[in-house]
Amino acid sequence: MRIVLVNPISQSGQGYHTIGSRIPQLGLQVLARCTPAPHQVDIYDEIFGSDNTIDDITSGRYDLVGITAMTSGAARAYQIARACRERGMTVIFGGIHATTCPDEAAEYFDSVVIGEADELWPQILRDFEQGNLKPRYQTDKFPELHEGHGEARQTVEPVNGRYDVASIQTSRGCPTGCKFCSVTRVNGARIRRRTIDSILDEWNAITKSFVFVVDDNFFGLSSKQAEWTKQLLREIIKRGKKRLWFSQTTINMGDDAEALRLAYKAGCRAMLVGLESFDEQNLLEYQKRLASRSLGRYKELIGKFHKAGIAVFGAVIVGADNDVPESIRNAACTAIDLGVDILQITNLTPLPGTDLYDEFKQEGRLIAADYPNDWDKYTFIHTVFEPKRMTARQLDEAMFLFRRAAAECPWVLKRTIKSLFRTRSLTTALFVHGMNKGFLRMAKRQVQFDALALPHLTKVPVTPLPS
Repeated sequence: MRIVLVNPISQSGQGYHTIGSRIPQLGLQVLARCTPAPHQVDIYDEIFGSDNTIDDITSGRYDLVGITAMTSGAARAYQIARACRERGMTVIFGGIHATTCPDEAAEYFDSVVIGEADELWPQILRDFEQGNLKPRYQTDKFPELHEGHGEARQTVEPVNGRYDVASIQTSRGCPTGCKFCSVTRVNGARIRRRTIDSILDEWNAITKSFVFVVDDNFFGLSSKQAEWTKQLLREIIKRGKKRLWFSQTTINMGDDAEALRLAYKAGCRAMLVGLESFDEQNLLEYQKRLASRSLGRYKELIGKFHKAGIAVFGAVIVGADNDVPESIRNAACTAIDLGVDILQITNLTPLPGTDLYDEFKQEGRLIAADYPNDWDKYTFIHTVFEPKRMTARQLDEAMFLFRRAAAECPWVLKRTIKSLFRTRSLTTALFVHGMNKGFLRMAKRQVQFDALALPHLTKVPVTPLPS
């Protein structure tokens, strides 16, 4: 049997997939590893383009179609599924959106998979072959990551492109329970680890020179979790292939000098840290308790990452109930002043499966609620709800002016030089330079879209951002 696994993207042409870096949709590579012989698996990833997707996957080469999608790609997933089913093909849907909106998804697919599919996938394939495919599959627990669970088939590349980097996952789950994030609901509040041996086996099978470790919380919150992380790093140093990588962590990692030293020695050059806001009330609203306790120490903790040679990729969210239009520029200036090397500012987005979505739905604050078509707008670029201290349009206008400042004013090279002096690491500075060039490309592209909706702001002078 020949199977194609598809990653659809929002058809708005907007969003963070336009940065330019081709990062794997790891879930599809995990399913490829879970597919038993003699079945054959292809991956089709729309980050490389979507013009030919339907023609290619309905060409008669495939017996079964599997689709996974983030919320912003859900409408596109339904479009692809409809076209496949019209041609008599069987289509299965899984991933985050399928897990959080299974009833909606069931209208468009032959079968919907809720939760993690590692253990379910072989049974699904057997059921399909025997003509007994169920309309819904669901795990009743979060499976332990043993016997290869969580491992990806790193040798599988999309039939329509080639990834720039590799992705690997060492754990699933996150205990922080942030209000805007679905990870705790979808993957559990307990961090479940793979065995270090299985991680090293996959690590050494990777052929790419750069790796994104996609764990939602690489370091963890407890001393036990931290010690496991440090042991993994020691083993990567001892018997892992030498390569550079980055991951995602919480700010508390800055207090563990040994972990930072080991991470750099193991090849880490940046950590994405969810700073989210510099307003304590906003952090408490987001249920970011650790961040709110650390707010007064952000500069110190960021400096500790730098001392170890690691850049800080700071993620900030705007649109909280305490935010006003000026909050966007203020947040950018504050982040840069604190020493953030790579800055990502996104619109607060109430994704299904989050406490935030439930709250906004109950309060009647969702303004992009013509589902499934409006899922296309849930890209972290659009304002899809009504803020409290400004209008949705005012937030969009403020973000447009911020992106114009980023697109029109020189800052990338200056930021690179600053990162070089802070970290004393050329490889770290080069990573910062590459990422910021990607964000500059995205800003320039997004400004063109913004200008169509907000033409009155295209000639308004913008003040350069500090670099």
